[in-house]
Amino acid sequence: MRFPFLQPLNRPVRDWQNQTIWIIGASSGIGAALARSLLSLDANVILSARRQANLESVANAHPRAHILAFDVADQNAWQSASQQLQDKFPQIDLVIFCAAKYQPERSWEVNANDAADTLKINLESVYHGLQTVLPGMLQRGNGGLAILASVAGYLGLPNASVYGPSKAALINLTELLYSDLHEKNINVYLVNPGFVSTELTSKNDFTMPALQTPEQASHAILAGIANGDFEIHFPKRFTMGLKLMQMLPYRLRFALIRRFVVA
Repeated sequence: MRFPFLQPLNRPVRDWQNQTIWIIGASSGIGAALARSLLSLDANVILSARRQANLESVANAHPRAHILAFDVADQNAWQSASQQLQDKFPQIDLVIFCAAKYQPERSWEVNANDAADTLKINLESVYHGLQTVLPGMLQRGNGGLAILASVAGYLGLPNASVYGPSKAALINLTELLYSDLHEKNINVYLVNPGFVSTELTSKNDFTMPALQTPEQASHAILAGIANGDFEIHFPKRFTMGLKLMQMLPYRLRFALIRRFVVA
């Protein structure tokens, strides 16, 4: 007897050979590690970000790597990028949204212009990408979307005054995308990493528990996709604690944040 609630929420993907993956934010960190991993698995990988030289370094002249540098916060640039891809890659099997901006800051340190820039990169760029790639996926009746949010979106934590809310919005967006698109045969993945050693987290001046490498993050993400998971969160020894905190009454939650997080 098969129990529907025990079945994978997405169709498992285990063979990447000849699949075409578009990674947004592939110039460093998790995006770069994913690009290298997928290239080693014989996928065709489109690497996008603003920094052309960084993308070339990640691609390392791999024959299956295609570099497409552009500003993901620019809606018009998305349309131009899509047009450049149509002839060579008429079908994109999976788009992975990794682009992010992060500035550790308390609420009284927030600058409105910087906050707007963070929201453009972290949140608005995803909407630009969806407008660009979803019509083709819906027309074909297949495809996949993976959105990198963060455990910073689970709770209102200090030092993530703009980054945290942007990631909370991505969690909400990815949940509703799954509800909208699952029946249309489009896989949707919500990726919530803990601390990963990247250019962004190098700005932190505090000890980061259960710190992962980008390569460990890439392995966890591809393993989650292979399992057909919806939410891919890691490392679980850290993320499960935050999930438990989400379920606590605010009085207890705030007390724990004051005790363990607030300096």
